[in-house]
Amino acid sequence: MWSFYFSQLADSIPFFLKGLWMTFKISGISLVLGTILGFCVGIARAGGIKPLRYLLYIYVDVMRGTPYLVQIFIVFFILPEWGIQLAAFPAAIFSLTLYAGAYICEIVAGGIEAVDEGQTEAAMATGLNRFQRTRYVVMPQAMRTILPPLVGQYVLLIKDSSIVSVIGLTDITRVGWLTVQRIPEGIMVFGLVGILYFSICYPLILLSNWFERRLRAQGG
Repeated sequence: MWSFYFSQLADSIPFFLKGLWMTFKISGISLVLGTILGFCVGIARAGGIKPLRYLLYIYVDVMRGTPYLVQIFIVFFILPEWGIQLAAFPAAIFSLTLYAGAYICEIVAGGIEAVDEGQTEAAMATGLNRFQRTRYVVMPQAMRTILPPLVGQYVLLIKDSSIVSVIGLTDITRVGWLTVQRIPEGIMVFGLVGILYFSICYPLILLSNWFERRLRAQGG
């Protein structure tokens, strides 16, 4: 029986590789866009005008305070009722980008706020405008604080991308559900699913640990 299951699972490897590629695409695109969004929102939150900051607080609190499953359901099932129709792939990218941006925003804003105010005051004394202060003084110092948790957040968001399977996208998780219907050995099938996710996330975990060690060494 086990040899039969293994042979069936081996036959499904191309299917799993397609699911792996789908997970790569969704996660990669969403993390790039989410990083851009998160940095823009985080910088605006750390130093923007008050009305804008309040609006950004609402965005961040709503995205962080509701499950991603609910958010993707709203994007894919509710927005079409308001005339905004998105196919499964762009709906996944859009929802995961907004979700990622909210968490990355908090990391960026925290990194900026950790920079000593004296650095900003010194930059102002030299005549630098706000953009120049942010670009040349604040962000280079803030990145030391931002990078370790940012990479760690990438790992969490890649794992959260498994939820896109609920709207029909054939990522690794959905491939696992479809495969287990043919191979009634859940530990074997989802063990492979776990290994594939681990193969994506573990290099990022190592990178995050490296950043943390380097930051501690510099701090010491």
